[in-house]
Amino acid sequence: MKKIREVESLVNLPSPSNISIWWNIGSMLGVMLVLQIVTGILLSFHYTADMYNTFNSIIHIMRDVPGGWFFRALHANGASMFFFLLYLHMARGIYFQSFITNYRTWMIGVTIYLMAMATAFLGYVLPWGQMSYWGATVITNLFSAIPYFGTTLVSWIWGGFSVDQATLNRFFSLHFLIPFALSVFVLLHLVFLHEKGSSNPLGNMFHLSKIPFHPYFTWKDFVGFSMMGLVLMLVVCFYPNGLTDPENFMEANPLVTPTHIQPEWYFLFAYAILRSIPSKLGGVIALVMAILVFYIFPVVFPLLTKNIRYPVAFSPLSQILFWIYIVVFFLLTWLGACPVEAPFIKLAQPLTLLYFVLPMLYLSSIHFWSRAINYFI
Repeated sequence: MKKIREVESLVNLPSPSNISIWWNIGSMLGVMLVLQIVTGILLSFHYTADMYNTFNSIIHIMRDVPGGWFFRALHANGASMFFFLLYLHMARGIYFQSFITNYRTWMIGVTIYLMAMATAFLGYVLPWGQMSYWGATVITNLFSAIPYFGTTLVSWIWGGFSVDQATLNRFFSLHFLIPFALSVFVLLHLVFLHEKGSSNPLGNMFHLSKIPFHPYFTWKDFVGFSMMGLVLMLVVCFYPNGLTDPENFMEANPLVTPTHIQPEWYFLFAYAILRSIPSKLGGVIALVMAILVFYIFPVVFPLLTKNIRYPVAFSPLSQILFWIYIVVFFLLTWLGACPVEAPFIKLAQPLTLLYFVLPMLYLSSIHFWSRAINYFI
């Protein structure tokens, strides 16, 4: 009876009647997470975490295992689809200011983002191609910038004096385990979301008409799943290697360094920020803050809006700043894929400054707009 009541509460969950397709991305992300876990488990049956046979095991999966090419392409391109949807989900939350009312949901969401980035990085190393190996070497070497114990920490992560067998074993184990921990945070994300209720384009500041989740939003979710599945199948079946770096089709060789080392596209903005700082330690701090900056939204906003009685969903100025922020993100992503040379490094420096300044300007714009509205009300 308890399970029946839980299902009924989900089916009859009161939801704002004015939410749009942008509120379906969360459910799409849930489906993608399940898909990634299932395909990952299937691939692990044939994967060999042995640095001398790892690359050959990937070839074995692609050529010899029935359906192996499909599941491997689905897993690899599913990661890109997951991050594409994740960035859309975060952008929607920032634009419609979901962090105002659902601040705990937002904080857990940012934690999910961090865990997803860690999982994706660990998984990128597992094929043991040239870019996988050197990407792991470059990124893990960043920990050496930490004063006093940085070098020791890097050796501990590697399990030796370089990226080697011990590193591959650890990365494989963590890549397999972290998604299950991430799933727990996703459940917490949903619990806090249902506690407060979904936000809406009006900012959830007014009394709204609510309608049952089923059948209105279940059908809308079904349409979203169909669109997502169609796009993913087109990529997997026709362009399975379109997002794969050509260097990764060669087995890892510690004696040959690729001309241009770069991570996957969803990390390029942070990579551009890292390269734009001349100091190694400063670059690492900027890289970490590029992700942690999203934690400040629900923390800073109440300080700015103290004694404001009628906060608004958005203002004209905040919309302009939001789209400038999106443009900066895309430019940093493009610069992250460019060679480490002039003028790309110089171009990334002012964009890095904007990346960190714009969130504060965005929050301040909401504050001043709210004060203006309250003054006239």
